[in-house]
Amino acid sequence: MRRILTALALLLSPGLASAGPSILLKPDKVWTAENAGPPREGWAVLVRDGKIAAVGPAAQIEASGAEVVELPGATLIPGLMDLHSHLFLHPYNEASWDDQVLKETPTYRTLRAAVQAKATLEAGFTTLRDLGTEGAGTADVPLKKAITEGLIPGPRLFVTTQAIVATGAYGPARKNYNPEAEIPQGAQEASGVLEVVKAVREQSGAGADWIKVYADYRIGPDGSTQPTFSVEELKALVETAHSSGRPVSAHASGDEGMRRAILAGVDTIEHGYGGSEATFKLM
Repeated sequence: MRRILTALALLLSPGLASAGPSILLKPDKVWTAENAGPPREGWAVLVRDGKIAAVGPAAQIEASGAEVVELPGATLIPGLMDLHSHLFLHPYNEASWDDQVLKETPTYRTLRAAVQAKATLEAGFTTLRDLGTEGAGTADVPLKKAITEGLIPGPRLFVTTQAIVATGAYGPARKNYNPEAEIPQGAQEASGVLEVVKAVREQSGAGADWIKVYADYRIGPDGSTQPTFSVEELKALVETAHSSGRPVSAHASGDEGMRRAILAGVDTIEHGYGGSEATFKLM
């Protein structure tokens, strides 16, 4: 059964959608998520040119000439979406975040990301918003292109290239290494309105679909989460991104970082577990 479901996921992969014979999928049940109702028995899904053309009672779907694929015992559901993923990272019990950024080459990490993209699609996720390559530069852009062109299987990607962080606020933390060494960073550093605007434009030009910013991070002298950008800097970032048609995602786990990001007009808050009731009401 897993092979059947994997084949269905690959069939609907954005890069593998192509003109061809229609396919009528006939599982035991279909769940559409509409009205939060239970799965429907006797329903079918018609796929045409790699896209879902119809869903409903099998007897009511016009599917003349379509290849019929019987899926006994299966329940079909819509493609899942993961809106905060990091394909260029792997579990930290395999390698620490610092080691992945400092020791693994961008080429190696891109190859791993391609394998992970395929595995993610096979798990039923057809759309991912990948929120930063974490030190692999703009490698998510060609990864997305390879999927879109059908070179490799994977979900539809919305990419951010590198996140934007305040200078000295992210990692690998320079204080942990030789101060005379050039330590690669996991995101693009910027300070002040001019640099923030420039970073947004550079990432947009590199192919980012979204702009991601770290509105706070663990920069306090005791390692506590503190805001990293001023409201003025964040407003300039958001205005520049929105002017180019790109939404903004803000990493913000503390209340003040969240508040500043919301006032600046970001489109989504990532994490947000430290927000106060007053801050959540601003959203």
